[in-house]
Amino acid sequence: MSMLLKDIAEKIGGRIIGNDAAEILRIANLQTANKDEISFLSDKKMHKYLAESKAGAVLVKEEDVLPDSGITFVVVPNPYVAFARVAQMFDTTPRACAPGIHPTAVVDPTAEIDETASVGAHAVIESGVKIGAGTQIGPNCFVGKNTVIGKNTKLWANVSVYHNCVIGDSCLFQSGCVIGSDGFGYANERGEWIKIPQLGRVVIGNRVEIGASTAVDRGAVDDTVIEDNVIIDNQVQIAHNDKIGYGTAIAGAAVFAGSVELGKYCIVGGTSVFDGHIKICDGVEILGQVGKNINKPGKYHSFLPVLEAEKWWKLFPKMYSADRLAEKVKALEKIVQELRPSEKAADATDSKDSSK
Repeated sequence: MSMLLKDIAEKIGGRIIGNDAAEILRIANLQTANKDEISFLSDKKMHKYLAESKAGAVLVKEEDVLPDSGITFVVVPNPYVAFARVAQMFDTTPRACAPGIHPTAVVDPTAEIDETASVGAHAVIESGVKIGAGTQIGPNCFVGKNTVIGKNTKLWANVSVYHNCVIGDSCLFQSGCVIGSDGFGYANERGEWIKIPQLGRVVIGNRVEIGASTAVDRGAVDDTVIEDNVIIDNQVQIAHNDKIGYGTAIAGAAVFAGSVELGKYCIVGGTSVFDGHIKICDGVEILGQVGKNINKPGKYHSFLPVLEAEKWWKLFPKMYSADRLAEKVKALEKIVQELRPSEKAADATDSKDSSK
């Protein structure tokens, strides 16, 4: 695929300094790019490589332009965002499935599938399902009874969507993710587990992306809700009745227990863990384990630093003696408090003696 630099710049609103007739074939790293590739500078740590770059063009902020360097620059407000836009122009990702309904797909006669939607080989579409225009249901996918999927949504191969779920427009679900599986709900009667049917739904908004092998459980009674413009990485667990706010990003292997309410524009680091029934306000960045409500925006980290194995095993036993150490400190504080009156009395006596 080939594009003229001036056409790329026009589409992203960039200003060219240099050769606007350059022909660009692909995107490349700043250190390895050659004359028919475009790169970008968004990390200040990479600035040292800019002057030596052989790229046909580099996306930069105004202050990073190197005059008289011979490099062609495309000046943009945010090079990383511009890179994302350019990457979309050069995207060669294929469709999830060929147009139309594959002859091996099993589609219930009551399902309503828009004539522009596609269903891949061996997919199963159950009764009452509604699928919107331009949506792609990949090979071996399962869409359960009465589920509604909006327009231009893509399910890659082997995605399972259980019954009664609602999915919006322009979503992307990677292979192996599961939407609407049962939440972990059981009662115990004298040692015997009694299953609690999960009667809620999963309701997913527009422009939501969910990674491979991620599970989003249906609500126990109320719905599990993921609002618009949310991105969720691979192997994440979203439990029953969780609510994920608009514009939030969740990295890989994060785990949410049930009934967590996560606000808008939050960022959750990989392997973070959330206890159930807690509320996180808007604009929180989290890395670690969260066991209580967070009511103030900001960064919250709770991981221990990595240590050499020998140091860790020396430190670890001391953690168990922390309670005893705290008790000793309290005892010492009590002794100090008891000594202070006698110290004051001694000081008073000394003062009287010195005045004679």
